[in-house]
Amino acid sequence: MVRRPGPRLAEGLVTHTKRTPVDVPLAERQWVGYVAALRANGWSTIEVPPADECPDSVFVEDTMVVFRDLAVIARPGAASRRPETTAAAQAVAAQGHPIGHIQEPGTLDGGDVLKIGAKVYVGQGGRTNQSGIEQLRAHLTPLGAEVVGVEVTKVLHLKSAVTALPDGTVVGYPEVVDDPSAYEMFLAVPEESGAHVVLLDDETVLMAASAPRTAAMFAEHGLRPVTVDISEYERLEGCVTCLSVRLRG
Repeated sequence: MVRRPGPRLAEGLVTHTKRTPVDVPLAERQWVGYVAALRANGWSTIEVPPADECPDSVFVEDTMVVFRDLAVIARPGAASRRPETTAAAQAVAAQGHPIGHIQEPGTLDGGDVLKIGAKVYVGQGGRTNQSGIEQLRAHLTPLGAEVVGVEVTKVLHLKSAVTALPDGTVVGYPEVVDDPSAYEMFLAVPEESGAHVVLLDDETVLMAASAPRTAAMFAEHGLRPVTVDISEYERLEGCVTCLSVRLRG
């Protein structure tokens, strides 16, 4: 699932970086390129209806966590983002997914959730609180998940710091990872944006064009990197994971 950027994109929230101007027309073209890359590598896309009043709505990953068939609708830590979840929930329900919800006082952003097989790491820090983690655990444990809370203090979301390769190796830029030892297998990457990958298949990873050294490193490990330019989203602390929700895999 993906969601088009709205006209207020440049007003999106920033927390750990200095605000810089966003070229909205360029961001729109980059979004088209991102979607094209997904489709060129075997994925079909479903568009969640736009939420033009919500500057951050393009970052659709934060609206939910999908584990097996269950879609747990998030309750974003930033109150201004909570209206984004309504249409996203309707869109995923229309695909036949059962729905769960994070309820007050819990907060949870989908970008704080890293799934590696049955293990689900959840970042607790700025946007996700303990109640949100406990509620997610209650939803996912009956499905066989092991939900593990990890500290996040240096970046916006857990997946701003780490993601995982197809073999389960966690990749991260050490300067922004709170505790690399929290993960069974950890591989340091040389560029911060190189820590962000979307798994397209067992050999292919989607990643930002701003991390060429990391792309070369992944290629040396036998992976096929597919790179996309997302510079305007990076200005808003966004990355390749933020712009989609995978409904399988």
